[in-house]
Amino acid sequence: MANLCVRAARRSYLFLGSPSLIRTAPRLLCTAAQRHSGQGPEEEKAEKKEEEKVASAEEMSQLEGQLKEVTEKYKRALADTENLRVRSQKMMEDAKLYGIQGFCKDLLEVADILEKATESVPKEEVTARNPHLKSLYDGLVMTEAQVQKVFTKHGLVKLNPDGQKFDPYEHEALFHAPVDGKAPGTVAVVTKVGYKLHGRTLRPALVGVAKAP
Repeated sequence: MANLCVRAARRSYLFLGSPSLIRTAPRLLCTAAQRHSGQGPEEEKAEKKEEEKVASAEEMSQLEGQLKEVTEKYKRALADTENLRVRSQKMMEDAKLYGIQGFCKDLLEVADILEKATESVPKEEVTARNPHLKSLYDGLVMTEAQVQKVFTKHGLVKLNPDGQKFDPYEHEALFHAPVDGKAPGTVAVVTKVGYKLHGRTLRPALVGVAKAP
């Protein structure tokens, strides 16, 4: 529409010589151009409204994109925070469960000594004829039983895998040898019992493993 007005104004300068006509002619021709183009004030308002509507739609699309991006960042931040919380909680729980690991390892030597002491006493000598030996033996047995009871209370469990299938996570093989009556790959001899603390191997059992002849 503006181009039509400009062309009409240029033509007016060519055919009209009077200054007053020159000033009034562009307005008349512009109005005529508007009528010729079929656009009046109502059409201009509708066109402007349509342009504003398109601009609003573009702005809304941009805002929706920004909102989506911020929402995704927020969700990722929440997920990272939750993962950090879970890891921290797991570390705290592990610290509570396995904080006594070093202390338990030291006590295992005491339990080993008590076990060897009771095993070294000849059972046929533990009779009423040897009251002192019997009292000493009974005391050792009771002490060993109490130690194992305390171990169990704190999640420390003895591993005596005699006859079980060899497990490298719980057993340490000292030798492999064919043994009568033992299936290959099973524990034939236990030279030192192992222990687990809350399901984690604290000390593997020292064993001999049977193999095929």
